[in-house]
Amino acid sequence: MDGFIIINKPKGITSFDIIRILRKSLKMKAIGHAGTLDPLATGVMVIAIGGATKLLQYIEAEYKEYRATLELGFETDTLDSEGEVVKRAEIPHLENTRVCDVLKGFLGKSQQIPPMYSAIKINGQKLYELARKNIEVERKARDIEIFDISLQSIGENRVVFTSKVSKGTYIRTLCSDIAQKLGSVGTMVELERTAIGNSLLSNSVTLENIEECVSNGDFSFIETVERKFNALEKISLSEKYYHWFLNGRPIETHVTEALVSLFYNGEFIGLGTVEKGLIIRKYVKESV
Repeated sequence: MDGFIIINKPKGITSFDIIRILRKSLKMKAIGHAGTLDPLATGVMVIAIGGATKLLQYIEAEYKEYRATLELGFETDTLDSEGEVVKRAEIPHLENTRVCDVLKGFLGKSQQIPPMYSAIKINGQKLYELARKNIEVERKARDIEIFDISLQSIGENRVVFTSKVSKGTYIRTLCSDIAQKLGSVGTMVELERTAIGNSLLSNSVTLENIEECVSNGDFSFIETVERKFNALEKISLSEKYYHWFLNGRPIETHVTEALVSLFYNGEFIGLGTVEKGLIIRKYVKESV
């Protein structure tokens, strides 16, 4: 069984908890996910099962959309509401135009220093493991891009905004940076991921939905690899190249797309990466 599941992650559990629950429910070991969500966060997680786990890197590379709530006046060591307060500052008057201008200032390409409380590894150790020992290390700034950012609402001390960002963007850090631009300090107190590429919250299922479906023998909540990558350029193979593909032999092509969808006799058979004018087998449909 290969495919993807768009999960609506609830608050209070880890991304690995989701994997553990699904392994038990689906009775499968080959399960992975694209894009970790902290226990505080809710929303879209894309789960891959079976052979589709080989394709997670392409899901992880897609843009992500979030709805975040920033609370001004205090900052924690984790930059979210689960940490210890380390800074306090006055809360400025929040005026709509001013906040919108500050948000717009973050549009485009920039660099961001990852927070200490993150899963990034330095010299084999995860940053959050060092942070828990009160050890802070230098982190290299990473290239990020914010494609869109919009104000949703303003409260006395809260700013709710949505954003569409590149892989590797930390919304906790973005919240902290926004607070500084507003002349204060701040902490992310709520976060909901609403999309990863074409995987939308509106198309997601809950763990309870999955449990009920599995008990009824209904696996329609699993999205096929063909459907997930339906927007890719499609290439129809002759019988000769069909057998080449199945045997793992590279196929010459003039296509320049990085990833392509392959068909034989009108049927989807798999995906390939294009490298130096050759299609390299990446994934073969399990029934082929």
